[in-house]
Amino acid sequence: MDGIIDFQSVSKRYNNTAVFESLSLELKPGIVTGVVGESGSGKSTLLQLINGLVRPDFGLIKVFGQPIPSENLPIFRRRIGYAVQGTGLFPHLRAERNIGLMGKVEGWNPEKTESRIEQLMLLMGLNLRLRTRYPHQLSGGQQQRVGICRAMLLKPEILLLDEPFSGADPLTRVAIHERFLDLMVAEPATVVLVTHDMQEALRLSSELVIIREGKVLQMGSAKEVVNNPNDEYVEKLLGNTTHAP
Repeated sequence: MDGIIDFQSVSKRYNNTAVFESLSLELKPGIVTGVVGESGSGKSTLLQLINGLVRPDFGLIKVFGQPIPSENLPIFRRRIGYAVQGTGLFPHLRAERNIGLMGKVEGWNPEKTESRIEQLMLLMGLNLRLRTRYPHQLSGGQQQRVGICRAMLLKPEILLLDEPFSGADPLTRVAIHERFLDLMVAEPATVVLVTHDMQEALRLSSELVIIREGKVLQMGSAKEVVNNPNDEYVEKLLGNTTHAP
C-alpha cells in the first residue's frame, strides 16, 4: 500500500539541536496513526513538516504522492486539517465563527457554511445552542470539540492532531474519543495523532509509531506493538497494557 505521507531520509535541526536525522517513515492512507513519545521527542515537528509549516534541512517529504510545494502553500494546506493542544480558538470569535473560518476563505455562501457547522457540531455531540458562545464560555471539552469541528470543516483528506484532547479530564476525554471515532466513521480521513498517552493512542489508532529523540523505535499495528514491543522504552510506554483493543 502506497503511503499518503512519506518521509525520505529527512533531517531537521534547530540551531545545533537535531530533531530528526535521516528519518524515513511512510504512513498509510485512510487510517488513524498514533505517534507516541515523550515531550521533546519530535512529535509536533513531525506534524509541522507534514503541513509545510517548517521545512526539512535535508531529505524529501511527499504528501498526496508529491513533494510539498514551495508555492501556493495555502491551497495545499486546505486539504489538511490541523487541531492543536489548547484548541487554538480565536477568543474574540463565537464558536460558529471559529468553526466556519475556512468556509469564508473558500467563498462559501452563508447557507452552506451554516449547514456544515451544524452537521459537525452534531457529529461531535455539541448542542447547537453553544454555537453563539465565545471560547471562554465553553468548557475545556467543548472547546476541544469545536477545535475538531474547525479542522474538519473542509472535509480534509489528512487530519493532523497535536495532543488535541490533553486538556480534558479523563471522563470527558473518553466521551470526546467516542465522538471522534463516530466522526471518522462518518467522514473518513488519514489521521496522524500525536500524543504522549499510550492508552489514548491505542483507543483511537490502527497503527502506532513510537519515537524517541527523533528516532522511530517501533512501527506497526497497535496489536503488533502491544504484543511484541521491541525496546525497553516501548515497554515502559505500554505500562500495564497487555493487549490492543
